[in-house]
Amino acid sequence: MTALRIRTGGTESPAVLLLHGLGATADVWTGLPDELGAQAWIAPDLPGHGGSAHLAEYSFAAVAEAVAGLIDPRGTVILGHSFGGVVALHLAGKPGVRAVIGLGIKVSWSDEELAKAAAVAQRPAQVFATREEAERRHLRVAGLAGEAPEDAVEEVEGGWRTTFDPRAFAVGAPPMTSLLAAAEVPVILARGERDHMVSAEQIKALGVEPSDLPGLGHNAHVEDPAVVRTLLSKV
Repeated sequence: MTALRIRTGGTESPAVLLLHGLGATADVWTGLPDELGAQAWIAPDLPGHGGSAHLAEYSFAAVAEAVAGLIDPRGTVILGHSFGGVVALHLAGKPGVRAVIGLGIKVSWSDEELAKAAAVAQRPAQVFATREEAERRHLRVAGLAGEAPEDAVEEVEGGWRTTFDPRAFAVGAPPMTSLLAAAEVPVILARGERDHMVSAEQIKALGVEPSDLPGLGHNAHVEDPAVVRTLLSKV
């Protein structure tokens, strides 16, 4: 079993399982508790991120299996951002899952983009001279501001690095068509209106009507945590 750093809150069903994007941590959901009130929620650092253990090999399915035990069989809605949204779709058939919401999933990949991601996965993590520099890198990648979570960086020989495992970049393009076809629960694909990583037209090409979030970008859940409540109200 993969050791995971987990944040939780609330008690009321159905639970909400929150899965962050590539390079981030569960702390991207910090603004959410006030929006969810007493509703139960659980937010892990995905494997290879923050305070969670690394995997020997990364795939969307492997990451999904590592967090599958967090699903409340009495009822869970899964909300995943970007990379986490694809992981959420891999969990759509698990007992207890009532609906899946994918926010900001990049659904279309060029050969050049895939080659670049594969190259990044082969490179060692960048080492910075100071903790502050490593923290700034984490915050930039995660779309956050303010202070970085303690588990987001670590001291290594020669300086500091983010705890994110760059090998996770090797997951490749998500098999969106097959994942959507296999889903037996309601699926919502949402995007910030200003998200340059995925367009409404690309989502429509999958046979899904996108939920556009006015005025927001790729990290809509960080920019306006209240938007998560609006998405949850649709399922």
